[in-house]
Amino acid sequence: MAGRDLRALFSSNDRGMSTAEAFTNRQLQWELIAAALAEHLRHTADRGFDVEDLEAPVIVFHGVGGIGKTTLSRKLENALAGAEHRPAQWGEPTWSGERILPVRIDLARSANTDFEQLVLTIRAALAELGRPLPAFDLALRRYWERQHPGESLEEYLRRGGLLGRFGKAMPQQVQAALADVAQALLLPGSVGTAVGAVAGSLTRALRERRQTVRALSGCARLADLLEAEPDLEALSFYPHLLAWELAQLPADKRVTPVILLDTFEDVGDRTHRDLERLIQRVVWLMPNAFFILTGRSRLQWAEPALQDQLDYTGPVAWPGLAASAVVPTARTGATVAVRSRGRQVLVGDFSPEDCDDYLARRLARDGQPLINAEIRQVITGRSHGLPLYLDLSVMRFLEIRRTGREPLPADFDHDFGALIARTLSDLTPEERHVLRSVALLDAFDLALATRAAGMTHEAPAMRLIERPFVRENAFGLWPYHLHGLIRSTVRNADDQADDRWSPRDWHQAATRALAALGEQWTTGTGRDRVLLVSCLGQGLLLARDFRLELGWLAEAAWSYVGDSVWEPLAPPTRPESASTLETAADALVELLSALARRQHEHRERTADRLAAVADSGLLPADLHEMAVYYLAKAQRDLGRSEASRRGMQLAADGGGRLAPAARRGLAHLARLAGDFPTAWDTARTLGWDGRHHRVEGDIWWPHGDMNRAASAYAAARTEAEEHGVAGERATSQAQRAFVVAFTDPGQADDELHLVEQLLTGLDLRATTLTTRIAALVRDAGTTGDVEDRARVLRTEISVSGLTAAEVTLELAMCFHHAVLGPDDAVTASIARLRDVTRGGDYAYYVDIAHFMANHSLSGDSAARWLDGEQATRSRWRELVTARREYLRNAR
Repeated sequence: MAGRDLRALFSSNDRGMSTAEAFTNRQLQWELIAAALAEHLRHTADRGFDVEDLEAPVIVFHGVGGIGKTTLSRKLENALAGAEHRPAQWGEPTWSGERILPVRIDLARSANTDFEQLVLTIRAALAELGRPLPAFDLALRRYWERQHPGESLEEYLRRGGLLGRFGKAMPQQVQAALADVAQALLLPGSVGTAVGAVAGSLTRALRERRQTVRALSGCARLADLLEAEPDLEALSFYPHLLAWELAQLPADKRVTPVILLDTFEDVGDRTHRDLERLIQRVVWLMPNAFFILTGRSRLQWAEPALQDQLDYTGPVAWPGLAASAVVPTARTGATVAVRSRGRQVLVGDFSPEDCDDYLARRLARDGQPLINAEIRQVITGRSHGLPLYLDLSVMRFLEIRRTGREPLPADFDHDFGALIARTLSDLTPEERHVLRSVALLDAFDLALATRAAGMTHEAPAMRLIERPFVRENAFGLWPYHLHGLIRSTVRNADDQADDRWSPRDWHQAATRALAALGEQWTTGTGRDRVLLVSCLGQGLLLARDFRLELGWLAEAAWSYVGDSVWEPLAPPTRPESASTLETAADALVELLSALARRQHEHRERTADRLAAVADSGLLPADLHEMAVYYLAKAQRDLGRSEASRRGMQLAADGGGRLAPAARRGLAHLARLAGDFPTAWDTARTLGWDGRHHRVEGDIWWPHGDMNRAASAYAAARTEAEEHGVAGERATSQAQRAFVVAFTDPGQADDELHLVEQLLTGLDLRATTLTTRIAALVRDAGTTGDVEDRARVLRTEISVSGLTAAEVTLELAMCFHHAVLGPDDAVTASIARLRDVTRGGDYAYYVDIAHFMANHSLSGDSAARWLDGEQATRSRWRELVTARREYLRNAR
């Protein structure tokens, strides 16, 4: 806690409220500083260290505006000044015996800090050494009299606030240095007060290597600097003299300046680097000082391309700043593996715990947080960990309380326009344009950003991705994405910028972005499923939110459905206020979302969603057929065979892309009713598009002909592999594992292992349930945990609403009890099976259960078997006796 928050204090008339300017732990950043500074101290203490050998001890913290860089800089200054200011959790640094002198310089435009003031600040801070620094002081005095004739250095320092900050010692030390050099040179009094004469005499003495100036003769570059024209360019090299003077201090007086340069983004833009070049010289020329830079952008000094704009560039000059040495992005509290010599650190967002702690401590009454936990949770979720958002939310909280009512959680579902101003402040107009364009996208690359912005050159996008609010995932299809809060704010907050976009501008950008996504998908090589799903996911949102024509999305939807993989597209659901579908894009988003979510929702919910899409009439004819077909599938899963049959027949008669699948659906419905001759006749007409081999397997196994069924499923799996349809391949293999489990438990292990491999990366609930039922069949007749596993599986199936899985599980348990043999358990199992087939579908499963147990049927059967009831009965009974024999031999 760093003191009173005066802004919050004067934002409320509540005299019982206490405020505090909370500092949330940044221990990771402190640990990096501590390690780097300890390494620097060891290096400068080494006998081989020579201040004349120029190096670059610097570490950079960069991050989005409002992330807390300035607060961190101030906290580091205090922590380095003394242990009493250091948070306890930061621990004791390894250099506790060393003398550290922190000097923080604010480079913000509002601070009006120019280069001259920067140099004077460093020198004024060193005044606490209590002694002149003759080499630097003489050069500074010569510069001052040339550039500020007649102006007192002391008066200048007083106006700039440096005397108040560091005391009056510095001007006196500079004057004493001049007098000491004049005395050493035996100059007359009148001449000794003229800095030009003293500097000239000293230069000659150094060139002539006189003993009288022996103390300064070790500074090899002093004479050259005194001979140079004393202008701003020369001043930028004088810090070398400061570094040399520090190196001459006796061991008991030695000090290491830690110079913190804050708000480095205000040093200049990336076109005009004049001030940056001067500051870089200071860093380069003071190898025994340690520099901590904080700003919005990564420091580019290690890039060779800047050779003409800066003096010292490239990875050799700045190895710790090279791209390969950047410290990875990390959230507060995370474990981070810092790469070797990495000195560029992205300041991460607050963790949710840190956000809550920050809000709880900012405002309090009687020692208790004024902002309640529910409101803190809403603010934390909206903030994405950005401290500035937390601060703005605190002020909003106080504003609402001033109106006389207590704030509610809904008051903080809010975007702040101030974040837009902070984000856009140092961007060029072209970069702003690209930023708004990519705010429409979840992720992007340079080509996508450029195309979405409607530009013909990538330079603005290249500059934008270097900004800290653009995050990078090197393993993503599109490597870049905006910080979550920045994206939300740019899209939704009240934008008062002069170049703010109109609704038409946003619509045009969305149209460009959608077209760019379509181009990436259509020009992609091969069957790139990741590209398809990624383009489709982003494209659906754009089309829905901006009411765009479907275009390429229609064909992409067919490709998505064709592989039967069902990855979640994860488009956000429509607002609660949008009770009806209004556009084709609305309908397509709902259609594909329902199809993906059916793997995780009850089929009743899926059927309701698909019915709403089909009834809306918003989709083009082919996509309407998709909705009708999958609605019919959901109805079949729910046991609504008549409604399913009507939908399947409609899709089959339409002759569209799903007509073969619909005819397969009709074959399944015939099989469910026990009409196997009709199912068989239909299966022989289906071909690959109708998945004929799998349908044949589905017909053979109820007849107890597991070998023919297994062969059919193997053929279906092979055909799916040839066509590259991963979902069909996994489903066919799961069915094969199921039928093999009846005949050969040992082989079933191998078949199930293959299913597990084929299901990797797929989201197929029914197929997964099939594999678990197959595992029960494999273990049927054992006295292990079969019953317990079945109970768990019943619960999971009840949540899914999959009738086929429910009845198949009960049939598997009938097989288990038939193998074990007790009639009462068999009878109870058959009763359960009869109960779940009461609707008429799968009624022949009860017949199969009787065949397994060698019981007579209790009444007439509606099943029409291909080779008669007796042959089917014999095969099922033989499976039971074979399993008993297998178990006896295994004992």
